[in-house]
Amino acid sequence: MARTASDILVDVLVDWGVDTVFGIPGDGINGIVEALRRRQDDIRFVQVRHEEAAAFAACGYAKFTGKLGVCIATSGPGGLHLLNGLYDAKLDHQPVLAITGLQYHDLIGTHTQQDVELDKVFQDVSLFNQRIMGAAHVANITTLACRTALAHRGVVHITMPVDLQEQAASDDTRAPRNVKGHTNALFAPELPVPSEAETRRAVEILDAGQRIVIMAGQGALKATDQLERLAEKLGAVIVKALLGKAAVPDDSPFTTGQIGLLGTAPSQTALETCDTLLIAGSTFPYIEYYPKPGQARAIQIDLDAARIGLRYPTEAGLVGDCALALDILTQRVKRHDDRSFLETAQAGKADWMKLMEERGTRQDLPMKPQVAAWELGKRLTDTAIVACDSGTIATWWARQIPVKRGQMHTLSGNLATMAPGLPYAIAAQIAYPDRQVIAYVGDGGFSMLMADFVTAVKYKLPIKVIINNNSSLGQIRWEQMVMLGNPEYVCDLHPIDFAKVAEACGGTGFTIRDPKECGATLDAALAHPGPVVVDCLVDNNEPPMPAKVEAKQALHFAEALARGTPDALGLAATMFKNRAREII
Repeated sequence: MARTASDILVDVLVDWGVDTVFGIPGDGINGIVEALRRRQDDIRFVQVRHEEAAAFAACGYAKFTGKLGVCIATSGPGGLHLLNGLYDAKLDHQPVLAITGLQYHDLIGTHTQQDVELDKVFQDVSLFNQRIMGAAHVANITTLACRTALAHRGVVHITMPVDLQEQAASDDTRAPRNVKGHTNALFAPELPVPSEAETRRAVEILDAGQRIVIMAGQGALKATDQLERLAEKLGAVIVKALLGKAAVPDDSPFTTGQIGLLGTAPSQTALETCDTLLIAGSTFPYIEYYPKPGQARAIQIDLDAARIGLRYPTEAGLVGDCALALDILTQRVKRHDDRSFLETAQAGKADWMKLMEERGTRQDLPMKPQVAAWELGKRLTDTAIVACDSGTIATWWARQIPVKRGQMHTLSGNLATMAPGLPYAIAAQIAYPDRQVIAYVGDGGFSMLMADFVTAVKYKLPIKVIINNNSSLGQIRWEQMVMLGNPEYVCDLHPIDFAKVAEACGGTGFTIRDPKECGATLDAALAHPGPVVVDCLVDNNEPPMPAKVEAKQALHFAEALARGTPDALGLAATMFKNRAREII
């Protein structure tokens, strides 16, 4: 059989090291799917149940491996379903290639069935976005797409009319200037060194600082040792953005944990009292949690020069690789012998961890959501991979599951979308078949894409899905009350027996109701060799409150109760009981 445009496409993907594609077949991509079939020994096609899951899985694959994530969808609605997952990749700067189909090239724009010009739809989400015009066009476009995604860490999209996918790959269609073989799959990663002038300025600022905080983000995930070495030399405190949770293990003497709404009290105190801030690989979006402008002198390390000074006014911008920049700073700064700022933070962290343990070991009924998180955290292996979801689940993940050195943790950061936890975990288990992989999700997020649990069953992926089941869109519920002072409205969810859903898919299901049984049930679930769902039925009145509650938040909560929030007495009783226990 003659080679086709689709064969060329798949050949280029193989040349770029692509080994996995997530998607669903469809008539708009039949030519590409056939080419993938012919190269199935080189590229694994993972069939999902929803294209959104394919895009999330591609994003997760990129996050956990650093390689190019690839998803594919048919013309029209199939391609449209990719968008949420692709925006997740865009906002978290992950290299993802989306491949879609179009209708017959001579019917586009004529109101034919599924006539959606996906290259126009994908214009905003993509760094590179092109329609392939024929077999001679494929290699050039696909190569440039792959290189752009990896070089600029973002989403790229190529789309091809269905009839052109089967066009013969003959040389006679090549334009005179399109010299055969003029491009290849070489990628030269850039590790830029910060400028000498900016480095000197940064060293001067750090040498003058007395209360130094290092904010570690996603860009510092591969700079654990460098972060700790610099913190030790400066007597600095390391605080972590959500995407930087695994940048430093939580048992490090230098870190006080997460920042922001889901963060810790000692981290917030450190930011409120520091005089120097080093932002390492982060553009944490919640500006209100940074030091007040003018309070601290700031330095920022980032690969993208456009992001220097994005969230906080900086005096020195180090554009370059985070680990390399931290090493340079460590070599050149003076040692700070005054450890009082760090020691104060360490004392605050010790008090905070006692509080987290108290909340994580409560025996109340209904079971507190912190209990399942705490018990899970104790049982994770040193190389575990944890994919979290958005919602109240992210609060318990951030606070109650300490990260160990060697683990990987992530969630949807800047998009903060629901539903990626399960497809992230599927991607992680495919990439690392011998590692423990956990999807730590809420009932709202899981139910959006729960059909893809059967994907784990189909491919024999032993992921463990731990569901925080509070029968509510919990984060929205608390935002309505605490942020706005409004009564809760349309946030309750009809209950689903997720253990039975797992069994219906061919997996194994467990249910936990009693905190006394939580540890033993998790032991059984984690020891099971196949895919598992653990349905944790938890108290939906347990509040994911900020580490430091502001007066206006307390006032809004009181207003919400007074204005008719359902189960106002139960909510008030839970809040009062929690506060009383912590005071006593």
